Amino acid sequence: MKRISRTSLPVAALVLSSVLGAAACAPQTSGGGAKEDEKSGTLRVWLFQEVANKPKEQVVERTVAAFERAHAGAKVEVEYIPVDTRAQRIKAAFNDPKSAPDVIEYGNTDTAGYVKDGGLADVSAEFAAWAEAKDTDPTAKQSVTVDGKVYGAPLFVGVRALYYRTDVLKEAGVQVPTTQAELISAAKALHKARPEMYGLAVGGAYTYGAMPFVWAGGGELATAEGSSYRSAINSEASRKGITAYTSLFGDDNCPAAKCAEMGGNDTVTAFASGKAAMAIGGDFSHAAVEAGKAKGKYAVVPLPGVEKGSVAPAFAGGNNIGVLKSTTHRTLAVDLMKSLTAKKTQGELFDAMGFLPTFGDVRATAAKKQPYVAPFVKTLDAGTKFVPASPGWGKIDASLVLPTMFQQIVSGKKDVVAASDEAAKKMDEAFGASAK
Repeated sequence: MKRISRTSLPVAALVLSSVLGAAACAPQTSGGGAKEDEKSGTLRVWLFQEVANKPKEQVVERTVAAFERAHAGAKVEVEYIPVDTRAQRIKAAFNDPKSAPDVIEYGNTDTAGYVKDGGLADVSAEFAAWAEAKDTDPTAKQSVTVDGKVYGAPLFVGVRALYYRTDVLKEAGVQVPTTQAELISAAKALHKARPEMYGLAVGGAYTYGAMPFVWAGGGELATAEGSSYRSAINSEASRKGITAYTSLFGDDNCPAAKCAEMGGNDTVTAFASGKAAMAIGGDFSHAAVEAGKAKGKYAVVPLPGVEKGSVAPAFAGGNNIGVLKSTTHRTLAVDLMKSLTAKKTQGELFDAMGFLPTFGDVRATAAKKQPYVAPFVKTLDAGTKFVPASPGWGKIDASLVLPTMFQQIVSGKKDVVAASDEAAKKMDEAFGASAK
């Protein structure tokens, strides 16, 4: 799944009777799978285990109780699985339908790989007929879509913005940056004023903190070519963004010796602990920052783009809920998927766990409840990006192709051209292999 600071999310709450009614009238399956479609019996669900899982469990319990009341003869068994071992367990389930769950939570960057493995059911018709689906964030919908078909429903979305220390910027006489160039200059000015702090904490292993710099200048990870993709990380526009990001590694901001190996969690930890004046963190980082030394002395704004007043496109991370193709309870499983991702559910999920809803109207309500959400909602509204919908992305991500590229540059082993060309070659090999 997208390498966000938290990779799993909560799920669920009481379900509106209208949602259940709509689900009960869902059209016939648009994909293959088990021939049986039992209308009663036990549904098995795998959800991700959170660090603090109790609030999630309580929301899920209420949702399940409502679902069971609305579906006579149906029972739901929920198991929470570790995020770190999810890939092995889920792929094993694809290969052994008898022991497989009916419904799973999965990271949104896993979609294409799971579809290629033949594990997820095509729910395109049911999703299109679901009244609430029309309000789904476009990027969130993209995260459940492969080759035009829908393989689940978005559960939550997570994006990053710019955290900054209000007291440190004031003392240093540095204005809140409104362009990418101003951000880089501010980072170096802050480190000069406070040498014991990183101006802007950055990480060579922080792919989704780096990509907004690439996307802001018009660069891309890859471009679609028919049913496959070709890397665009070595395009001229992408290289400008790579150059901008890697310029932040050095003794004038975040020394490469310390920062080249840092990931997203490391940069947020540096900010929360008072070791950085700025950091690129997610809405999901709020609790960690509030628990640290920066509490009461920080603010958040959207990460600025190249042009003054613009917002750099952020990676839309998050999780989805999907139905396994092997389920013998197709209709019930789809109904449960909708219950776990419904508007009411996502609203309660935000209240319990703080994760951003994938529905625009529910997200707007969340922002009114909690002011800290506003800059993240603005970031989402400005437009976000997602990874290529290719099974090859999983290999690219797991092989650390992009972190290796950034680390080669900041360590001085390769220049931007050579490093991005090498990364593009590895990406194209992965895309090509996955298309076979």
